[in-house]
Amino acid sequence: MFPLILLAAEDAQKAPNPIVPSGTEMIYGIGAFLVVLFFMWKFAYPAVRKTMNDRTERIRTNIDNAERVRTEAESILEEYQRQLNDARSEANRIIEEARQTADSLRRDLMTRAEAEVAELRQRSQDDMRASQERALAELRAAVADIAIQAAEVVVERNLDRQTNLQLIENFITQVGATRQ
Repeated sequence: MFPLILLAAEDAQKAPNPIVPSGTEMIYGIGAFLVVLFFMWKFAYPAVRKTMNDRTERIRTNIDNAERVRTEAESILEEYQRQLNDARSEANRIIEEARQTADSLRRDLMTRAEAEVAELRQRSQDDMRASQERALAELRAAVADIAIQAAEVVVERNLDRQTNLQLIENFITQVGATRQ
């Protein structure tokens, strides 16, 4: 019994360290760690590595796809901008052609209108001359008729000069009154 008390007294003097485990615990702990490490190395590490490689490959593929899509989008944007510029220049060309056509049409219409006005003036002048000539012809015919009728009246009565003038004036007054 004595040796047990000595051991207990030695143990009582020497308190166990709460941070450092005992030797047997260290052996079991290191053994368990090596077993877990072996299984992790054998089974978990390849799966994690494969997952990481797959993820890296997916990210690389996504980056490549994004770069390809960005390049396509830039080329489509350039194409749309080129088409837009072409459409604008085409619209400006069409507007300029329309403006030139409108100016040409306006000039043609002005020329035609001036020609028609000149033609109408000429026709009006011709109509006025024809009307004057008709009026003169009618006047001459009327004067001739009057002269003939006056001559008939004078010849019927061959009187002296004073009576002839009086008869002609009476006849002209009478004919003038009937024509109005």
